[in-house]
Amino acid sequence: QVQLVESGGGLVQAGGSLRLSCVASGSISSINFMAWYRQAPGKQRELVASVTGGGVTNYADSVKGRFTISRDNAKSSVTVYLQMSSLKPEDTAVYYCLAVKWALSYWGQGTSVTVSS
Repeated sequence: QVQLVESGGGLVQAGGSLRLSCVASGSISSINFMAWYRQAPGKQRELVASVTGGGVTNYADSVKGRFTISRDNAKSSVTVYLQMSSLKPEDTAVYYCLAVKWALSYWGQGTSVTVSS
C-alpha cells in the first residue's frame, strides 16, 4: 500500500505563487509515475503535470511555463512538488496527487487552491 499526503494549498491572489507537496510513504519501491491532477467545481478531473521515475516530466498546455513538477526520492518516502507561479483564477481547484505502482493507482485526499482575482 502507498499512502499519499498532500499539503500546501490555500488562498492566493492572481499572479501569486504556491508550492504543493505530496509525500508518498509505505510501499514506495517501484513507484514509477507520479502526477498532479486537479478538479474544479463542476468539471472533470484533469492532469496538470506528471513525472516518471526517470525524471521525465509532462505538463498540461494550460500550465506550461507557469508550473514545475519535481520529485525527491528519499529512503523511506518519495515527495513530489508542484511549484505554481503566475497563478490565475482558472487555476482554482482541488489538487490531487497520484502515484502509480505497477498497475495500481493511489490518490491523495486533495488540497484546495483558490486564486482570487
